Amino acid sequence: MFSNLFRSEKTAFATLPIQLYNTSGGQKEIFQAQNDGVVLMYSCGPTVYDYAHIGNLRSYVFSDILKRTLQFHGYAVSHTINFTDFGHLTDDGDAGEDKMMKGLKREGLPVTLEAMRDLSDRYIRAFTEDFAALRIIPPTTWARASEYIPEQIKLIATLQEAGYTYETSDGVYFDISKFPAYGKLGNINLSELKSGARVEINTEKRQAADFAVWKKGTLGWDSRWGKGFPGWHIECSAMAMATLSETIDIHTGGIDHIPVHHNAEIAQCECATGKTFARYWLHNAFLSINNTKVSKSLGNTFTLRQLFEQGFTGEDYRYWLLTAHYRSPVNFSWEALAAAKQALFRLRRLVYEEYQQVDGVPETNYVAQLRSHLANDLDTPAVIALLWQITKDTNLDNPTKCATIKVFDSILDVGLSATKAEGQEALGTVTADEIPSAIQTLLDKREAARIANNWFEADTLREAIKIKGYNLEDTPHGPKLSKILD
Repeated sequence: MFSNLFRSEKTAFATLPIQLYNTSGGQKEIFQAQNDGVVLMYSCGPTVYDYAHIGNLRSYVFSDILKRTLQFHGYAVSHTINFTDFGHLTDDGDAGEDKMMKGLKREGLPVTLEAMRDLSDRYIRAFTEDFAALRIIPPTTWARASEYIPEQIKLIATLQEAGYTYETSDGVYFDISKFPAYGKLGNINLSELKSGARVEINTEKRQAADFAVWKKGTLGWDSRWGKGFPGWHIECSAMAMATLSETIDIHTGGIDHIPVHHNAEIAQCECATGKTFARYWLHNAFLSINNTKVSKSLGNTFTLRQLFEQGFTGEDYRYWLLTAHYRSPVNFSWEALAAAKQALFRLRRLVYEEYQQVDGVPETNYVAQLRSHLANDLDTPAVIALLWQITKDTNLDNPTKCATIKVFDSILDVGLSATKAEGQEALGTVTADEIPSAIQTLLDKREAARIANNWFEADTLREAIKIKGYNLEDTPHGPKLSKILD
């Protein structure tokens, strides 16, 4: 991932303290891996019954920056992301419709395990395509919930045998009264947790916040409790321990997972093993649209594909996300995304046209500042501000700027590290011998109008050039022509 130039420096910088905001303690803490040099990290993955929306995807851009930061500071990262392909109910209080079954009905498919598998295959492919478009490093392990049923059943049996569960007519529930620390993550007030907020309360539950570890039903897998499927919360616990360890270093997710899902994971794992489950809990804030939380249930979502239809790329969206801190709420608008696209376009113009993507030696002071900002709880807004400062630094020659920007892009990964030819192709830059004669005639007329200060004629000719599929930009080095890319 990093050039050989930095391999010798990584060891020297590995001891730089990394401060991360630990939800468990409610403050920044110096990160220390339990095993020297290796970080075990788990990120809550999607329920694959539909396309992920842009709010969902923020979590994975955030965890990607976290992973790259750890690697940049000398760590290896073993990372698991799960696919929930059954058992996630529309209500965290163990009520409502299974989201996978909801997807089957939406698409007119039969309610069978085979159809559920086919549906999840489709949306798993779509999700991994989103990952690629956003330039997110794939995890070490993609853990599909339906492929870890034995591990989940074994974990439920362990909890039952230790006296942490009770059985009802519709399933097996974890008794939170047996785990006094329940709700410690995020200092949750249990009296405010309502069971089945949009449905009738389950009267067989001993406490409103008790949660299902097994749901009985006619569809699913056989177990000692009858046919059914594991509860959503038990999935992540079993997969994290199966693919990583009984104690992991970092668990990530959105802040909506804190009250129920992540507290449930802690309770299950720690009661089963007697060990701390996750040492650091990191959560990203919500993304909103028109100052309203993005939610499929509200019908106010956009997918990455809808951004593509409007002429944006995954890099445009990634760059926009990184201009805000991961713990800061962000409000999406097309205008804000357009501004990010234009900013990224200007950066690419500098790298691939002005600097000509010719490498020198990275400027060590800027690299040190990059490490420092990342070590300060992943301060990507400061990193981007520093990136722009590099472009304006008159004490640096172009090869030095180019090499330094490449180091920054090893973390940001917004498309500033391609070859000169690849970068110019992505920009749509047109060289003199590629300009069609009709366009060249318009360019010549416009240049004459501009020299004569005939701005109306110059603007009219610019629009005529645009109608024919080309953008014209006036720069200190003269006019630059580029194709309008679809």
